[in-house]
This record gives sequence, structure tokens and C-alpha cells, in this order.
Amino acid sequence: MGVSRQDWLQEPNAVKRAPGRPRSEDARRAILRSTIKLLRRRSFADLSIEAIAADAKVGKATVYRWWPTKGALVVDAFASSTADELHFPDSGSVYRDVSLQIIQWLGVLRSSRGCIVRAIIAAGQSDPELLEEFRKRLLRPRRQEAYETLRRGIERGELPHNLDLDLVLDILYGAVYMRFLIRHDELSERYIEEVCRLVLEGAANGTQEQRKSKVHRPSVNGRKPHAAVRR
Repeated sequence: MGVSRQDWLQEPNAVKRAPGRPRSEDARRAILRSTIKLLRRRSFADLSIEAIAADAKVGKATVYRWWPTKGALVVDAFASSTADELHFPDSGSVYRDVSLQIIQWLGVLRSSRGCIVRAIIAAGQSDPELLEEFRKRLLRPRRQEAYETLRRGIERGELPHNLDLDLVLDILYGAVYMRFLIRHDELSERYIEEVCRLVLEGAANGTQEQRKSKVHRPSVNGRKPHAAVRR
């Protein structure tokens, strides 16, 4: 989406709380559940704050105390529903960690929540604020985890030190979004594994070429030379 790594690392702006009595966490969770429930039945354009408030049995003002716009609420609801599913593991293999996380993302896209992702992306083409909420509340936190996963691979010698992290992630996840949105071919676990193999082993081959050109380069601080990506 043309966003730099520095932009991704910026913390999302917190929504300021309005003065008054403390909000009920139960009401907040009810609003998030109602948002997901209603989005499974209607498009983003047809969804209204009034309908969400009625389904959650709260006042419309209660919704607006937490979320300034419908887009912020929709993205927050989706992000909350996936919070426990999309973390990156730390298995000791960058290939395994990245491929497992993308397969987890595939599980979300295959579920009934996949239509919510399509709705957000579609509506975001004419609503820049919605797309920014999607980047800020959902993609940036996961992107930060992805950077750390790739950096661990670099530290283990699986990937080159000069690796363009944003380029690698855009290629990996862009391949998923292509098949998810265009549907020109099957989006499967096998496809994801092959994309990860192609991209990450391709990056590792760059490391091997660097090593061949510097055969006599001494080790630094006792660390071993770069190794190929472990699967």
C-alpha cells in the first residue's frame, strides 16, 4: 500500500475518552459482537451505528464514546475477533513462523469473517479514512510482529542483513490478497507454503551469493556465516 516501515511502526492514536462515568466493558464487548454479527448479514454501506446499538442494547451515544466513526468500530471489531489467532510463533525457523501465521490468516479469510475483510477493502477504495483505520488498528500491529519475526531470521543467519523487510512482506501477503480478492485460482495452505518457500528461500539465496563472494571473510563475534532458510 506504499507505506514505509517507519509509518507502520508509529503507534495508533488512542481515542480520547469523554468525561463522565466509567464505561461498561460488558457493553463494549456487546457492541463489538453485534458489529461482527450484523456485518455477516449486510454490507459496510448498509450497516448503521443505530442498528449496532439496538442489537447490543445500548444507546447510540455509548457507541460514539468509544469509536469516533463506523469505520473505526468495524475495524476494531474485526481486529478484536482475530486478536488471539494472528500472532507469529517463534519456532526457530523463519519459514515455519511466517508460513504458519499466514495459514492462520487464511483460516480467518475462509471463515464467515472473510466477507468483512472484503467489505472493508471494497469500501476503503472510496473511503480513505476507513482504509487508514484498517491499516492502523489491524495491519500495523501485525506488521510490527512480522518485522520482529524476520529480524530473528536475520539474527539466526537465515536471511541477509540488508533484506528489505517491507518488500518481502508485501510480496508474501500481496500474493494472498491477490487470490483472496480476485479468486482466479485456489487460495490454499499448499499455495501459501510454496509462496513462503519461493520468497524466503530466494532471499536466503542472496545471502549465499554474498557468502560466496566473500569466502575468506572472518566470522564476527564468533557468529557462524548465514545459513539457508530452515523449513
